[in-house]
Amino acid sequence: MQAFQLVGWRQPAELREVPVPEPGPGQVLVKVGGAGACHSDLHILEAPGPPSGFATELPFTLGHENAGWVERPGPGVTGFAPGDPVMVYGPWGCGVCANCREGRENYCQKVSGQGGGLGGGYDGGMAEYLLVPAARFLIPLGTLDPRQVAPLSDAGLTSYHAVKRSLHLLGPGSTAVVIGVGGLGQMAIQTVRALSAATTVVAVDTDARKLETAKRMGADEVLLSGEETVTRIKDITGQQGAQLVLDMVGLDPTLRMAAQVARVLGHLTIVGLGGGALPVDFSSPPHECSVASPYWGSLPELMDVITLAQQQKIKMLVEHFPLERASEAYRLLHDGKIQGRAVVTPHP
Repeated sequence: MQAFQLVGWRQPAELREVPVPEPGPGQVLVKVGGAGACHSDLHILEAPGPPSGFATELPFTLGHENAGWVERPGPGVTGFAPGDPVMVYGPWGCGVCANCREGRENYCQKVSGQGGGLGGGYDGGMAEYLLVPAARFLIPLGTLDPRQVAPLSDAGLTSYHAVKRSLHLLGPGSTAVVIGVGGLGQMAIQTVRALSAATTVVAVDTDARKLETAKRMGADEVLLSGEETVTRIKDITGQQGAQLVLDMVGLDPTLRMAAQVARVLGHLTIVGLGGGALPVDFSSPPHECSVASPYWGSLPELMDVITLAQQQKIKMLVEHFPLERASEAYRLLHDGKIQGRAVVTPHP
């Protein structure tokens, strides 16, 4: 089969011929319908060497946002049959620690919880087939098309988890600010709309086209990032700041803005991997504003995300690329030319 693999650090990934994996006991071979191209992949592709905690030997197959159809269950697997459409939960934990027992394998206490394609020691899904190490990582999709919903396993789940932890702050009269409205930000807007319809959602970005998309996705206010952005958000919130600020970028300028527009006793959540630093002193962020950097989400939360998609309350804007154009998808992602999420489709 063909697989899109990283073969060397700071080298272009390559489409290579590799053997089709054979599922062992408890494992499942999945025929990949869609594999999302994520900024996390770009961090790996552009890294000078293995990041801290990276446990995968090169070459390995990229792709941690995966959905498809069960091809072949391994011995002992029950509940799934060939042809079943499934979403693949991305963080693969040990399954036995306290966090994993609660479905929070993203915070596994024994292994990285990074899963396939992200440095956890497994190949990812930018290939014709993906070997999933345990059936518990598969969630039935029902009538959803794996090629359309694959990014929900990360972009959808990460955004859902980031919003859900702050739901007690949201409601009538509340404001949520989403800084950066690419694929993740678009999902965050829709998630706030789905979980707290009375919240005013403010979208901020440097790209006017993405703001137009954000408006269609449910943002009440869209602001082009600039000198007046903080003043405008303060005006919208009665000079108090927002209950929830989601920075989906994570660069120094966006984190500085996030600290300025958050409110006392609010939440400032850093989702983006831009590598910036939040300015922290006695008055910044505002007093008792909780700062968190959540990672992915839990298995039960992914089930919630799929339910919202089935109810048509959230929808991923996707652009499809065949496997042989995976390099192009990442190039466009790097250049900021993907409006939603690029999805590689080995079996269109």
